[in-house]
Parts: sequence; C-alpha cells; structure tokens
Amino acid sequence: MTGDFQIMRLQQTLHRLEQDIPLLNMRVRELSMERQESARRFAEAAIEHGRQELARLVEERETRWPWTGAPCEPAD
Repeated sequence: MTGDFQIMRLQQTLHRLEQDIPLLNMRVRELSMERQESARRFAEAAIEHGRQELARLVEERETRWPWTGAPCEPAD
C-alpha cells in the first residue's frame, strides 16, 4: 500500500472508532462495571494507538517527500 492510501484508511478507521463510542456504551451497559471499564479502556487504547500510528505515517511521508502537499508553482 502507498503511504497516502495507508493514511487515508487509518483516518477512516479512527473516524469509525471514535463515532462508535456511544454505541459501545450501549452494548456494554449490561456488563459489570469492571467489564464496562475494560471495554472502554480497550477502545480508548485502540484509538490512541491509531492516532500514534497516523502521526508516524504522516511524519514519515513528510520526511521522505517534503514537497508532498505543498502547492505547485509554475516554472519560469
């Protein structure tokens, strides 16, 4: 996979995970408080890991191709 594609997929996955938090709370409400907290901590850890990975990929892309994302200027 290309770097841009990986970044896009990871952004989409993070967005889905973040939007799923209210639904997660509904799904775990029948569980004991300990298990509810465990599920929430796991979801938060997964999101945090994804954010760190996204930051690493973006930094890697910028150091490898510093011109990526900069506006193009016409040649003289």
